[in-house]
Amino acid sequence: MGETETFAQYLTDLDYSSIPSTLLEVMTVLLFDYLGVALGGIQTESGRIAAEFSKDFGEKGEATIIGFGYRVSAPTAAFANAILSHSIELDDVDSLSYIHFGPPIISAALAMAERGKVDGEDLLVSLVAGCDITARLSLAINPSHRDRGFHTTSNCGVFGAAAASGKLLHLKEREMVSTLGLAGAQASGLMEFFGTSMQKRFNPGPAARGGTVSALLAQRGFTGSETILEGDRGFLKAYSDHSDRKKLVNGLGREFPIFIEYKPYACVRPVHNAIDCVFELKHKYPIEPSEISGIRVFRHPAWADYHNIKKPRTFHEAQVSLPYSVAVAFVEGRAFPSEYSEEKLRDPFIQKLSEMVEIEAAHDLPRGVSCRMEVVLRNRSKYSCQVDYPKGSIQNPLTRDEMRNKFRSLTSAFLDDRKQEEVERIVFEMEKLKDVSALIRLVAHRER
Repeated sequence: MGETETFAQYLTDLDYSSIPSTLLEVMTVLLFDYLGVALGGIQTESGRIAAEFSKDFGEKGEATIIGFGYRVSAPTAAFANAILSHSIELDDVDSLSYIHFGPPIISAALAMAERGKVDGEDLLVSLVAGCDITARLSLAINPSHRDRGFHTTSNCGVFGAAAASGKLLHLKEREMVSTLGLAGAQASGLMEFFGTSMQKRFNPGPAARGGTVSALLAQRGFTGSETILEGDRGFLKAYSDHSDRKKLVNGLGREFPIFIEYKPYACVRPVHNAIDCVFELKHKYPIEPSEISGIRVFRHPAWADYHNIKKPRTFHEAQVSLPYSVAVAFVEGRAFPSEYSEEKLRDPFIQKLSEMVEIEAAHDLPRGVSCRMEVVLRNRSKYSCQVDYPKGSIQNPLTRDEMRNKFRSLTSAFLDDRKQEEVERIVFEMEKLKDVSALIRLVAHRER
């Protein structure tokens, strides 16, 4: 068998009892974080537009757009919720900063779970299936995939969304092969989104929708390529100059290369190390932002040419700007969505600090996202620090209380205290849930 068929067999056989309990717990945390971030996305223009569009063009009401309560088809709900959950840059990320698992995979899984009225155990299994396939594909094709301009979240995420959807439909092995084949035909998403537009928010939407469509078509008998991954014109060769087929199946079914990290700051993950440098310097040394005369940021060469936007013009551009994120963190001591508002963007002092930031490549840094910062004050004092593992990483994780505080901060405008507590209870007792629809109902409508 080739890798596509091997994946299909693995996905068909995967069941709750074969998954380590620690990984099931990881999935509950991922789901909890996703729900908070998706509800936070309600207040964005990109989230609102996606929800309104989906309502107007949605078909039969079988799944819910989170926060808005619109009832649409499962593929349409998956599309809208994926954009919602990627609209404030606080969604999860893998340890290499290539993948956001939640937007494509959970959006597809929740829509299909609500459609099929499945239980909590089945939902968790589907999330493991989707995350495992996505992670393995990313490991096999990156960094070449990213360097060629492809967005891993959407290009690999469509396979994860398809795998999760196929599990929830209880597809047979040949149907799962077709599901993966049809997903490959929909793999898309470019990294050309570092600008003022909402482009980045859109990318996981088609991936989530494509995954559900692939599974639903395969269930009806529509066949897809059985060599979509490994074929001469398949995904690996088309989307990467340096792919490694072995990484697709090494330890498949025994090992799960799913390493998920969580964001405390509302910007792209590779910028978080720089923000952590700011907070460490402010904590250790007597640095007043008004006394800063220079800021140098050293980044690993893998990321040195990214995010160097000194004068961002919109909320979206600010969230992919390292200089702005450093400046606003120095001034405000936070980097949540409010720090990326139009008001902050127009602040002349924050703009001045942002323009001071100089970025250089440093080959001695140990990790792709590592960051070293040097700050010089007007009195010529110089302070420096280095962060290799940002807050929220596996090595420096957010605590359960910090995860709870993030969820409550993002959802306080939409859910009352009782509903916040109920969502948390259900998610962390997911294996007891008889119908995922009960969870969806809690996050379907705005309470405040």
